[in-house]
Amino acid sequence: MPASRLRLAPEVVGELADGLARLRAELKLSEDFGAAAQAEAEAAATRGPADVPGRDVARVDATDVPFVTIDPASSLDLDQALHVVWSGHGWRVSYAIADLPAFVVPGGALDDETQRRGATCYGPDGNVPLHPRVLSEGAASLLPDQVRPAALWRIDVDEDAEITAARVEPALVRSRAKLSYEGAQAVLDGGPDPDGVGTVLRALREVGRRRQARERDRGGVSLNVPEQQAWRDDDGGWRLTFRTTLPVEGWNAQLSLLTGIAAASIMLRAGVGVLRTMPPADGRDVARLRRTAHALDIPWPATESYGELLDRLDASTPAHAAFLETATTLFRGAGYHAFGGADHAPAPTGDGARHAAIAAPYAHVTAPLRRLVDRYGTEACLAACADRPVPDWVLAGLPSLPATMADADRRANAYSRGGLDLVEAALLEDRVGSSYPAVVVEGPRNHGAELPPDQRRGELMVRDPAILAKVRPGPDGALPLGEAVTARLVEASVARRAVLFELTGQD
Repeated sequence: MPASRLRLAPEVVGELADGLARLRAELKLSEDFGAAAQAEAEAAATRGPADVPGRDVARVDATDVPFVTIDPASSLDLDQALHVVWSGHGWRVSYAIADLPAFVVPGGALDDETQRRGATCYGPDGNVPLHPRVLSEGAASLLPDQVRPAALWRIDVDEDAEITAARVEPALVRSRAKLSYEGAQAVLDGGPDPDGVGTVLRALREVGRRRQARERDRGGVSLNVPEQQAWRDDDGGWRLTFRTTLPVEGWNAQLSLLTGIAAASIMLRAGVGVLRTMPPADGRDVARLRRTAHALDIPWPATESYGELLDRLDASTPAHAAFLETATTLFRGAGYHAFGGADHAPAPTGDGARHAAIAAPYAHVTAPLRRLVDRYGTEACLAACADRPVPDWVLAGLPSLPATMADADRRANAYSRGGLDLVEAALLEDRVGSSYPAVVVEGPRNHGAELPPDQRRGELMVRDPAILAKVRPGPDGALPLGEAVTARLVEASVARRAVLFELTGQD
């Protein structure tokens, strides 16, 4: 949907910038890597990829494969490049992943700094990267027309897109085109194809659709919840929007999930690695969600799976938007499970090895420029596929990864949400007292319905400007989930990173 554009007074722009700087300081996020780590990164970028300690496997030359990348238009930290081709009885998926161990020396100053950071953190005014930009947006990124080191996955799938074979090996690759989501979708919709990538994109669509069907068959879920985004224009204005993902983004994501599922299987067989896990949804939460669907007049037959229900919902419909927002709370407790490392932890089994939302064992291996854990999972898979020992630095690092990544996830989420809260407050600061059409998308949590009305809080969505904020009930004490309402803005504070509405009526 169109983005709301608002221009801030100079003093509010400064207040917002100060607020974002304070947020970064609180979360210990900094662009400064320190002199030693920065020097290592610059030397690695100048030198080029080096031999990886403990990796006794030669690189294959795959520069003849016409890879493409598909990312947000402004992205330069390109982790993945893909190629998909029909093989006569299925498809060959070639998925190249940036090879960070070729640039980061284990135990060096740069490695120490990435261990502290854990992940790239994204905010409305840019990102705080996991690696210095000379690597993450330069020498290690799979930028077009550049020969780059990569971990090359070759995954064969049958006509139903089920995996028949999968392996990964070190390689040299060259991307032919840097595509944006919008550009890739335009080609698939019949638009011009200046880069000649239509054949690959159509194969991606076929595999992506079939993998989505397999996900539903497994009982997995992909939530298509509109994503709130904020950014600054080149001429100083700020924009807020709820962005709905394009179909090609879902198909592209399925390749990453496919690779993560293949990687998890390889690591479990080898008895060493790190999985991304999530426990099954609590039965009480499922029952609550069914009650929510009933309250919102959303039919949910007992024979229809959760994933099938979500597939037919439209986030532009107020009741559906409320249900989708509530559905995000069904699967909680995501974490990492490392095994077979220096502590000899056993491999997980049963539900302990599965990611409930994916409905399969799964591993993060496709975004090493932005997540520390991917470097370790990929290296474990490379060793297993080559029938070689896992490098000592991987075994030594595995036990501490779950805690490191949990802290990184916490800071990344706090930066993303805190940044949006700040932008909302800055844009609305001079509008306190104004009323807006909205929809309540979340009722009070943690037994909030039992609190006095003046202490109860839900969440509402305003479409224009695109706001997702706290709301308290009106005089009648009601917070009607999924219904169109009118809400009055009662607080917008940059200093407190707070926006609060109060219901004044129902439409």
